[in-house]
Amino acid sequence: MKKVVVIGGGTGNFTVLSGLKKYPVDLSAIVSMADDGGSTGILRDELGVLPPGDVRQCLVALSDSSRIMRSLMNYRFENGGLRGHNFGNIFLSTLEKVTGSFESAVEQAGIILAIKGKVIPITTNQVRLFMILQDNTLLHGEREILLSKNIHKGFKSIYLEPFPKANPRALDEIRNADLIVIGPGGLYTSLIPNLLVDGVSKALRDSN
Repeated sequence: MKKVVVIGGGTGNFTVLSGLKKYPVDLSAIVSMADDGGSTGILRDELGVLPPGDVRQCLVALSDSSRIMRSLMNYRFENGGLRGHNFGNIFLSTLEKVTGSFESAVEQAGIILAIKGKVIPITTNQVRLFMILQDNTLLHGEREILLSKNIHKGFKSIYLEPFPKANPRALDEIRNADLIVIGPGGLYTSLIPNLLVDGVSKALRDSN
């Protein structure tokens, strides 16, 4: 069975994984940990958890559970104190608190959702994405980069802080892959953040 590794963020990975899971392949989703917008950003700031949003989308894409369970994981509250929050994000953040680690939370969620394949965070370190534009403006996080109206003029630097070590499991999956799919997704906010993690570029070069 061919081993296929998909690297990216949430929406792009969701699209690719939803299609690939219909084929007889060994699937692994390597997921960016730089997301800091919306519900994910609030949970990161208030609970100190790793970003659940992109991982949630990959879990739902690979899930063979009931339609109602998949809908539950994607449900977004529209009123009250939870307005704007996604149930799946809260669920993963709670699992992280209960199990003591984000990786364990993702594994347990994978069992509950009966996923076909694996979902692996690119790093288990807390990181933020930064970009320095040509005019020396410093953009903090995915959201500011995504909304910037001057990014088309070019940038001087893009980096993660603090500089993170790659998840060893992610590196193993990349090195042993028969096929690696990078994208689709936002170049600066979903794809490049994965390549900025220490060890990932070398693993890609070392793969066949």
